[in-house]
Amino acid sequence: MKLNSLAFRLFATAATWTMIVLPLAGVIIYNMYRKDVEGAFDRRIGFISTVVLSESIDNGGNEPGDPKNAGETLFDVTHSGWYWQITPLDASSDKPGRRLVSSSLASETLETIAEKDAPLDDQERKWGYVVGPLGQRLRVAERIHVFGEGEQAARYLISVAGTVAETEYSLSQFRTRLTMALSLAGLGLIFVTLFQVRFGLHPLQRVEKGLSAIRSGNATRLEGELPAEIVSLQEELNALLKSNEEVIERARREVGNLAHGLKTPLAVLVNEARDDSGPLGSKVTEQVTIMRDQVNHYLDRARMAARTGVIGRVTEVNGVADAITRALARIYRDKDILFEVEAPEKPNFAGERQDLEEMLGNLLDNASKWSASRVRLTAVYLPPDQATKKRQLEILVEDDGPGLSPEQLAEPIKRGRRLDETKPGSGLGQSIVADLAHSYQGTFTLAKSELGGLKATLRLPAA
Repeated sequence: MKLNSLAFRLFATAATWTMIVLPLAGVIIYNMYRKDVEGAFDRRIGFISTVVLSESIDNGGNEPGDPKNAGETLFDVTHSGWYWQITPLDASSDKPGRRLVSSSLASETLETIAEKDAPLDDQERKWGYVVGPLGQRLRVAERIHVFGEGEQAARYLISVAGTVAETEYSLSQFRTRLTMALSLAGLGLIFVTLFQVRFGLHPLQRVEKGLSAIRSGNATRLEGELPAEIVSLQEELNALLKSNEEVIERARREVGNLAHGLKTPLAVLVNEARDDSGPLGSKVTEQVTIMRDQVNHYLDRARMAARTGVIGRVTEVNGVADAITRALARIYRDKDILFEVEAPEKPNFAGERQDLEEMLGNLLDNASKWSASRVRLTAVYLPPDQATKKRQLEILVEDDGPGLSPEQLAEPIKRGRRLDETKPGSGLGQSIVADLAHSYQGTFTLAKSELGGLKATLRLPAA
């Protein structure tokens, strides 16, 4: 999955949202549960505090009675973490008061929070935390109650404490389970999101394969059943392909009509000028010949542009090269030339067969004229271009002839340039090859060959 892909953006957005929302939901749920657990724990202590007070009042005197275990057996277990304590607040040497503690405290006493600045609840109780006999952290509720009346009345502090280890253990267990549940839910959501992105974008892969088939010439239209959201794109692409074909066909037709319309008047002018043996006839013949060459050249270029605009044309290099070398072997049979075609990958050219025949025909014919006994054609795929990601095809045509001097190789390829006036030809072959290669966004260069002669290098789009 590439970082700049649509799939990565969708997946990263959903995964990030999941990693933000689930921990936030976990914190909220845990805090709500903690509040409920602590509230239930406080209600339990508050209820026991009420029971202790009620049972201590049953004595009916000026001192509290023994509330026994106050309905909780843990008060009878030494250092159980649950304690109650009744402490006189107005004790003196004359009136020491009665101090009562639960059996669980044994000989220990509870720290009080009566002097601390803590608010009273609706039952006039103070709440806080103290340290128990064994270093336990205790939640304590205290209230002051007056026993007796008049001068005999005495204030007592009634404390009930419970260990918070119970709530902490419960909260710890809940936190662990909640973390595991949310983690599994998060992983599940991430995997489901990944599947959803892959499944949802799968039709785009079919579109990509369909366009690749069109580009490679295996199809002419984007076929197949696609989701409703992409059907309009499919229809527009097919309409564009059809429009492109119609434009190209119309251009070909117009170029053909123009060619026929110009060739006849020019042929008439040449024939009429040849009948005139004077200087005017010679000049007219010369200029009309130039005009005809120019017309043919630009008509050829127009045909090239029309052909290279067509999508999906694919030509096998081996087939074209084999056919041309067989024909040239018959034409130059007196020279007994060895033609070698090396294209082990069986490369394909992304263009018209006629254009490849034109380029290879010119290059192989020129190599045959100048070679001593050997002509070699090599065709290989090049690595994809880093910028465009498109593959290219490299075709080398070499001979063992005299080649060109460094000065000649440095000269640009021009229309009508002749390698040697002693050889037949118009000098248009190189120009045609260069124009065709350029029309396909390719290149054409000349250099010295390892065989000793000339090496012509073509780089063209590969299919």
